[in-house]
Amino acid sequence: MKLNYRVIILIAATIFGLIFSIPSFTQSSEGKKITLGLDLQGGLHMLLGVKTEEAVNSQIKAYASGIKHFSEHNEILIEGLSVQEGEVTFELLDSDDATAMDEHLKTLEGTVVKATEGKYSLTMTPEAVEKLKLQAVDQAIETIRNRLDQFGLAEPTVAKQGVDKILVELPGIKTPEEEQRARELISRAAKLELMAVDEDRAMRVGDMSDAEALSYGDLILQDALQPQIKHLVNEIPILDGTMLTDAQVGYDQNNRPVINFSLNAHGAQIFGDFTGKSVGKRLAIVLDGKVYSAPVINERIGGGSGQISGNYTMAEANDLAIALRSGALLAPIYMMEKRSVGPSLGADSIKASMVALVSGFGLVVLFMMVYYRRAGVIANIALLVNILLIVAVMALFGATLTLPGMAGIVLTVGMAVDSNVIINERIREMLAEGSSIKRAIEVGYQNAMRAITDSNVTTLIAAVALYVYGTGAIKGFAITISIGILASMLTAILGTHGIYLMLQDRIEKSKDTAKWFGVKRGK
Repeated sequence: MKLNYRVIILIAATIFGLIFSIPSFTQSSEGKKITLGLDLQGGLHMLLGVKTEEAVNSQIKAYASGIKHFSEHNEILIEGLSVQEGEVTFELLDSDDATAMDEHLKTLEGTVVKATEGKYSLTMTPEAVEKLKLQAVDQAIETIRNRLDQFGLAEPTVAKQGVDKILVELPGIKTPEEEQRARELISRAAKLELMAVDEDRAMRVGDMSDAEALSYGDLILQDALQPQIKHLVNEIPILDGTMLTDAQVGYDQNNRPVINFSLNAHGAQIFGDFTGKSVGKRLAIVLDGKVYSAPVINERIGGGSGQISGNYTMAEANDLAIALRSGALLAPIYMMEKRSVGPSLGADSIKASMVALVSGFGLVVLFMMVYYRRAGVIANIALLVNILLIVAVMALFGATLTLPGMAGIVLTVGMAVDSNVIINERIREMLAEGSSIKRAIEVGYQNAMRAITDSNVTTLIAAVALYVYGTGAIKGFAITISIGILASMLTAILGTHGIYLMLQDRIEKSKDTAKWFGVKRGK
């Protein structure tokens, strides 16, 4: 027996498969392992809706905030700036400033501006509204995914469903506390706003209705730490979280967790300009519609940084910092459907899948040994290496194994054997015609190669299409099938061919083709 490069590659593949699959089989704490999906280890399944109309309202307020900053920065006098029913309205007091204001308004894409005798109104075009609604859903998906990645959950599924719905699956969420924390992190809008306190009317806030406050261009907001306290702030914020660049957990002078945030250059300029001319007044730091602090401005604040303080635990402060860093949701989300998959159900699924895999593998191994004799043993070796490679590659890339993925492994067992069946049948045909062992092996592989390659390539194309256009569990099935196909090409074609070439002299010397291939050689 002489080693050849095909056998060496098969041995290397076997060693690779053993090394990287053992942690998954033994579930040891060291080494990379396959992550079990929601249906196998239990977890949380949620269907979320997105309130896209809120994204439109926020955008309109952002336009108003930009107009306010532009007019103040360029000393343009305007009055009556307000936002009502998706429309920004204001009056320009000096007609000489009309050209500058018009040029600024032209830079606001997706808007329709009307101006009559110095009175302006601004609305969004229907196309811009629809585009923003779609963008709000896409941004929510990306934001939720970023938050969950930073939270440390392994392989969460976040996918769009329909037009304005989001599917979220979180494997490994088992306790009510973990579920509550994950839900709060996902649903938190994390909308940061810096808003000026209306000092002229603040003392009357306790006797003021929301409608009266709105008539002054104000909002009544609740204090985050003391809900009985109300704050009267200007409806149009000075700036918002879109200008946020970073948020990290720190500690105040009493060693309590706080969140330190930083603004980009544009936000820092707005912040500096506002604080510079508002010394002695208060600035409210508002998060998700609640005032966390409203400090008095003692001097101009440069550098574009601030702090959010509150009665946080360390975990709450970390989660809030994650939410701020990953970006605010353009539109609020709400729970449409929620169900928990218990670990016992996952254990039952694993047990049933393992029974199917082991019984299927055992029956295939038995059939190959009985029908093809020693050639069947060689095919079974290739099959075993194939399974090891599938598990190893999935573990190496941290893939998630779902129930359809387990089905894919079972299916791959049959597909891997199918290649060996085609090869063995071609060899048996040549032997029945009276060909020599050497010629039967060579011609058998040549004749089988086209059929094997064509079937595997077409199946691989279908698997790629499933991965590209499928979601969640379908992707897991596609990944498993794809890895299995590539592994079977290596083991069934290259590996078994190398074994036959290594044993070729021994087979010819025995002349017992029935013992080796299950068929007598013809004359």
